[in-house]
Amino acid sequence: MSSLKIKRIKATDIELKDRLVAVNRVTKVTKGGRTFSFSAIVVVGNENGIIGFGLGKAKEVSAAIQKGIDDAKKNIIQVPVYKGTIPHSAEGKYCGSLVFMKPAAPGTGVIAGGAMRAVFETVGVKNVLAKSKGSSNPHSVVKATINALAQMRDAYSVAQVRGIGLDKVFNG
Repeated sequence: MSSLKIKRIKATDIELKDRLVAVNRVTKVTKGGRTFSFSAIVVVGNENGIIGFGLGKAKEVSAAIQKGIDDAKKNIIQVPVYKGTIPHSAEGKYCGSLVFMKPAAPGTGVIAGGAMRAVFETVGVKNVLAKSKGSSNPHSVVKATINALAQMRDAYSVAQVRGIGLDKVFNG
C-alpha cells in the first residue's frame, strides 16, 4: 500500500465520546508475590466522522482507561461518513489481523463483531457490513479497522485530486 496522507485534528476543538474496547490483566510474578497491571484499549470519537484510538497501561483499571483516552486524543483522524455508511468498500491490515468492510443499505445496522463494532459506533457509521479475518486480538483489529477507515475517500476529494467535476466522478 502507498503511504496515506492522514489529516490530524486537535482534540480540544471537538466534543469526544470514549468507548472501552478491551481490558487485559497482566501478572508479573516476583519473589514478593504476584503483581497485577492492566492495559486498556480505548477509542474516542464524535460519532460524526472523527475517530482516534489509544492504549493505556497502569496498575489500576481506571488509570489505564484514562491513559488510553489521553493517548487516543493524540491520534485523531477524520473519516468520510456518507448517509450513515462508508463511501466504498475497503480492506485494512495490521500484523495478523485483516478486516474487510463494505457499505450497507439504510436499516442494515452494524454487522461487525467486537472491536470493529466499537470503532464503527464511535466514528458514527450506522450501516456497514464487515468481516474480521486472521487474528482476533482487539489491539490488532482496532488498528486494522482504523487503517481501512483512513483509506476512505469521498467523491468530493476524488474530484479535487483528479481536477474534474463531481458529475464526472460518478458518470465516468
